[in-house]
Amino acid sequence: MIQRPLTFYALCGSQRQASTSLRLLEALQLISPDGISVEICDLIGSLPIFNPDQEGDRTPAVVETFAAKIRNADGLIVSCPEYAHGIPGGFKNALDWLVSRDEVPFKPLMFAHASHRGDLVLEQLTEVLKTMSLRIVPEAFLRVPLAGKSEEAQATVLAEMQQNCVLRAGLDRFAQEIRASV
Repeated sequence: MIQRPLTFYALCGSQRQASTSLRLLEALQLISPDGISVEICDLIGSLPIFNPDQEGDRTPAVVETFAAKIRNADGLIVSCPEYAHGIPGGFKNALDWLVSRDEVPFKPLMFAHASHRGDLVLEQLTEVLKTMSLRIVPEAFLRVPLAGKSEEAQATVLAEMQQNCVLRAGLDRFAQEIRASV
């Protein structure tokens, strides 16, 4: 049986160019198997500060583009660092733009966490995303300890995870859960 291709839209909670969260998403994008594509969002830093007065007919074009990318994705991958024991402000702002829209309810979501710590942000994100009615797929959770390591050490960890098929297995579990629910 031929399965239809899946598109995952990856949201990085950090806007840093050298972000370990972004590095993990890029690794997932590189190893994605045939039939699965991973597009990394580059719009979060361009979103204006959320203001309910700017919703509806007044919604900024970049927000509409961001929401359309989410609507068209089969699933979302979120990789987010913990800043001061919480969700980075820019990422929370992006989520706030989606709260009253119809793109996210019941959309499957996979966490790809780039740290051996940061459980507070995972708890907070879980609460926010469940409140927004996203469907978190715990079977696809990935934790890859990249934070605090040199670029060389990060490359080594990612190479090991790729060689051991850990990254691919996470994407495969996510795809299986999505295909099983259709």
